[in-house]
Amino acid sequence: MTTTTIKQAQQTVDEWIKNHGVRYFNELTNMAMLTEEVGEVARIIARQYGEQSFKKKDKDKKLEEELADVLFVLICLANQTGIDLEKAFLKTIEKKTKRDKNRHKKNKKL
Repeated sequence: MTTTTIKQAQQTVDEWIKNHGVRYFNELTNMAMLTEEVGEVARIIARQYGEQSFKKKDKDKKLEEELADVLFVLICLANQTGIDLEKAFLKTIEKKTKRDKNRHKKNKKL
């Protein structure tokens, strides 16, 4: 199995858009699409792990596919706004590590 870096994923999405998608949808459209995809993830989670039952039309939906759809649209937004997600992700990990170094370990609820 091959692995893909975040940078490679951003390049793959950009190439796909150029070869198959013609152009990126504008940022507002992509934000709406991201929200829609996150809603589909929420629907599956609520039914698979929560107390709601599956509707017939949702039975064949797979969490992994919906999460990948979220990732695809998120990468589109990053690409079109010039964000290096790999760099941003590493900064976030560093920030959270400094801020939350002992926070969760001291949380008695966990």
